[in-house]
Amino acid sequence: MSQDTWQRADQKEARAGQVRPQGERLQDERSLGELLNSAAHDIGRLVRQEVELAKVELREEAGKASKAGAKIGAGAVIGHLALLLASFAAAWGLAEVVHRAWAFLIVAVVYGIVAAVLFAMGRKQFREMSAVPRQTVETLKEDASWAREQVRLGRTSPARGRTSARRSTRSRTA
Repeated sequence: MSQDTWQRADQKEARAGQVRPQGERLQDERSLGELLNSAAHDIGRLVRQEVELAKVELREEAGKASKAGAKIGAGAVIGHLALLLASFAAAWGLAEVVHRAWAFLIVAVVYGIVAAVLFAMGRKQFREMSAVPRQTVETLKEDASWAREQVRLGRTSPARGRTSARRSTRSRTA
């Protein structure tokens, strides 16, 4: 603000009975540099918090992927063993009761069913997973909306209490 503007403001306050010492600013009359510094600080903290949330969500999804992959792997191994075991078990065990060809087929079908069930369960788990950290995306949208509102209103500092309060509700729901 120019010196002339400050003097006019001081005169208005003096008329209203509110005298402010020369050069002292009101709380909501921060300089552009202070506003930008505050905005940069708030945005930096917000970005760090969002990155941390994304890391947590991705770790959780990686754990789910690991379990689903283990089931698919187990299904594949059992499927492979089904072929081997079907060969030998059917040949030597069932050959005494039924014709050798039927013996091979019976054992192969049983192990094949087990392998298919395990594979289907693992595939279902993979389909239920999401590679996109949904909660982070939602909060980024909220944060962008909040930041636009703060810029529109010309405020930036009150984010400190708002962001940390929202962050604590996220950790309780996770």
